[in-house]
Amino acid sequence: MASSSTVMKDCDEKLSKLRLAMKQNTVDVAIFPQSDPHIGEYIPDHWKIIRWLTGFSGSAATVIVTHDFAGLWTDSRYYLQAEKQLAGSEFILMRPDTPGQSDYPEWLAANVSNGTVIGLDANVFPLVTYRKIAGMLNTRNISFVTDFDPVSSVWVDRPAMPHSAVWDHPLSFAGRDRSVKIAMLRSGMQKTGVVYHFLNSPDDIMWLLNIRAGDLPYSPLSYCYALISDKNLLLFIEAEKLSEDLKAEFAALGIELRPYTEAGNALSEADRDGSLLMSPASTSLSLFNSIPSHLKLIEGQSIPARLKAVKNRTEIENISRTMISDGVALTRFFRMIEEGRGSVEMTELSLSEKLHELRKQQSAYLCPSFQTIVAYNEHAALPHYVPDNDTNVRVAETGILLVDSGGQYMGGTTDITRTIALGTPSLQQKRDFTLVLKGHIALAVAKFPAGTRGYQLDILARKPLWEAGLNYGHGTGHGVGYCLNVHEGPQSISPADNKTAIEEGMLISNEPAIYRTGEYGIRTENLIVCYADEETESGHFLKFDTLSLCHIDKTLIDMSLLDSEETEWINAYHNEVYEKLSPHLNDEECIWLREKTAPL
Repeated sequence: MASSSTVMKDCDEKLSKLRLAMKQNTVDVAIFPQSDPHIGEYIPDHWKIIRWLTGFSGSAATVIVTHDFAGLWTDSRYYLQAEKQLAGSEFILMRPDTPGQSDYPEWLAANVSNGTVIGLDANVFPLVTYRKIAGMLNTRNISFVTDFDPVSSVWVDRPAMPHSAVWDHPLSFAGRDRSVKIAMLRSGMQKTGVVYHFLNSPDDIMWLLNIRAGDLPYSPLSYCYALISDKNLLLFIEAEKLSEDLKAEFAALGIELRPYTEAGNALSEADRDGSLLMSPASTSLSLFNSIPSHLKLIEGQSIPARLKAVKNRTEIENISRTMISDGVALTRFFRMIEEGRGSVEMTELSLSEKLHELRKQQSAYLCPSFQTIVAYNEHAALPHYVPDNDTNVRVAETGILLVDSGGQYMGGTTDITRTIALGTPSLQQKRDFTLVLKGHIALAVAKFPAGTRGYQLDILARKPLWEAGLNYGHGTGHGVGYCLNVHEGPQSISPADNKTAIEEGMLISNEPAIYRTGEYGIRTENLIVCYADEETESGHFLKFDTLSLCHIDKTLIDMSLLDSEETEWINAYHNEVYEKLSPHLNDEECIWLREKTAPL
């Protein structure tokens, strides 16, 4: 293993080569986002430029380099990790949420002078970010070099672009045929009045064509684009990724395969007048610049994004079956922790690996849906903490353990958080846990009129906490894809109003929390699906059904804080957990789970 001094020397050499390229291209400021051509949440190793340049391996960062400054911006969950990984290098850790510091657009506005030349790679630079920066600097004589890509010529051992095989997601899982989905999309285009619809999010295309792949970590996607009109459907993807059977099926549907790299050219050559629908949130600056001037651009949510947010009956049935598989793995995991405590060496990383092994034993399992969070004591107070070799700690016999994990299965995507007590919890820990649980139950049993938005429901989960003078800084719920992305809108439940009403068939997380810095964190998360409840003189009403199946740690519950309806909900939920999971467990596991789910 290379020493830290060797790594830092290598880092400084890369920085010197970068600055030489800046001088050769008359670039004063270079910006490198943690991004790829599709502006996705998870990116393959080929695009992890910041990790290569700085040594920082976190999932969120932006680097700015000038001739006398090098800074890395990330968020608070990565401060400790970034400090260690940047130590000894010229890169300065910037903390945007710390008093006296600012995020990088504000830093640029405060530090660039008239006549500054900013270099960036438009192929991976988010359009939304570019607009923000350009808008903040529009009163100055700033110019942009948008094809600045010095990394490609310097990164000699750069990982190749991902090239996984594309596979069919059968109708038994998808619930709707490709032809039906394409017709639904074109119907939406007609209603919207657009001639072209450009899809730049691979998850939209995977859903539309009932295919999946393995190009990206944690999401079974393939790098691709699509351009659709009423007459053509162009799919930009390497043809060798597809089997001959899939090629034949696509050809029969009028789907024309084009090389992945030709998407921008095809967009620029669109020859019909009219409008083009494109989602700016997932658009790179390069693709935006490819749009011909004769097309009227309509910016908005993609049509597939809205369609796939509402799961069909087959998908919901498969998700319910998938939750049983996931619940079996989780039951065995938590039993292992309880029975091994004090006799088996356990660390955050070893537990994360063990949970992955247990999920792999389940049928139709593909991969984790995100990087598993196993957080012990004070680490659990960091909402997005992920253990690594630098932060990994031993899990002792007492304390609080938070496990946030999920899996990708052929029949759905899971995301679940459980907090358990190791040993005897304190009165404060029990109070905190129960307040979070009360908020969780309040959302789980909510009944609301059609048209209700997520921000209107958010207060239900926070009310018990607010009454105790407590709160949490993240949203209460995010949309979840179907064998796609674990974070997938447009639906959400948070204080922010994203203008999306909660509809029947939408799958959402329910995850209120409490974080006590330096002590512990508590979060209880299940996935809930919206369904139609009843029609009254006041209109159509909706409710939620909890789909996740895993016991809730009763030793952390303060019964004095629960009312009878909340107690009834817990008992009913635990009864469902046992009834659905026990047929798939052995006798010893059933005995253990029976005790964990016994009525309060």
